[in-house]
Amino acid sequence: MEGSKPQRDLQLRGAGTFAVVGRSGPMSDKSPRATAAADVEKLRRHVRILVELGRLAGQSRTQRFLDQAMVQVGRAVEIHHVKLLQYRRSTADLLMVAGTGWKKGVVGVARFPSDLRSPPGRAYLTAEPVTISDCTRAPDFVLSDLLREHGIVSLANVPILTDGAAWGVLEVDSTTPRDFSADTQTFMIAAAAIIGSTLERRNSMGGEAVALAEAAAETRRREILLRELQHRVKNNFQLILASISLQKRRFEPGDTHHALDHIANRIHAISLAHDQLSPRQDAQTVDVAGYLRALCASIEQQVENVAIEIEADEVSLSIERAVPLGLIVNEAATNSVKHAFAGKAGRISVRLQAGVGFGEGRLVVTDDGSGFEKRESSGSGLKLIESLARQIGGQVLTESSGKGTSTAVTFPIIG
Repeated sequence: MEGSKPQRDLQLRGAGTFAVVGRSGPMSDKSPRATAAADVEKLRRHVRILVELGRLAGQSRTQRFLDQAMVQVGRAVEIHHVKLLQYRRSTADLLMVAGTGWKKGVVGVARFPSDLRSPPGRAYLTAEPVTISDCTRAPDFVLSDLLREHGIVSLANVPILTDGAAWGVLEVDSTTPRDFSADTQTFMIAAAAIIGSTLERRNSMGGEAVALAEAAAETRRREILLRELQHRVKNNFQLILASISLQKRRFEPGDTHHALDHIANRIHAISLAHDQLSPRQDAQTVDVAGYLRALCASIEQQVENVAIEIEADEVSLSIERAVPLGLIVNEAATNSVKHAFAGKAGRISVRLQAGVGFGEGRLVVTDDGSGFEKRESSGSGLKLIESLARQIGGQVLTESSGKGTSTAVTFPIIG
């Protein structure tokens, strides 16, 4: 490779773990306490995502699981480009069977050598991790044109093992210099283990062809039944709402009425999500932007002197992930109406952003009210929002001042 005379070390780790390490950067100016806190938060993020990978392994068909796994790995190591390479005996190469962050038409087509001069090839042949922190200082390796096209300067590979042998390679590729820490490599090894065990288990259940045929049959069945299901579910929601309305008549206006209205609003939010259901090849998904617009319009009709504005990117999620988002909007808006305006006119803004961070989305609900009291910010409304966010692997940040309140939920977009 071209460039100045390299200043590097070729390190041998463990039983054959190769790592090409460039010159280290400047010393961090963070305090030991801040560094320790950052390390703890990183480990917590890794654990959360490994748990999510385990959950996905038991729910999604194989290709969808692999696609989702690439997004989750990218989130964990904070890298946009991730790929899964499968070794092919017939051509003795590694095919990119899943990935995220790559140009259109790359996944399913791009091939990589499986020899020792190829970073993923070495990881496959040695069944050991291979990391390169500076691709310009790695003369022992030959990088593919694809990596150069995408501006990759650092990378890390770990093998995928099935039945005790290498199946392929999990690779992360960074466009900025990275010294991959031991924690990052440990996470990648754990993620690779989950992927490998999932592939091994599914292959032992009768082969990929059988699984795909069953998935296709299930999809056709879902498409046929979807409209009938939506109709029946709608009727059931209407019965529940009617029952709540009847119960209200048994009580005098007051706290009981407020509690029943709150429950009815949440049920209505779930009902609206089912209205937005549409069939997809491997699942039934919700147009989240359309869902939130309908939900905000419904909330706005129920309050006086409060305008609700919404700006939403196009996002499709499963019904199980879309409903918690709708309930978060419903809860946050209800909290604003109840606490922020004190009967005065006000404005609520709802913003849904896709492509935030590494395979994540962000939902932000803000108002221009007077802010929440400290005692109110820890009430049941915020606890419910935090619980709903955890259901979709998200995190909540609430800020309040005399100029208004903002509730932000950052969550993985995995369909």
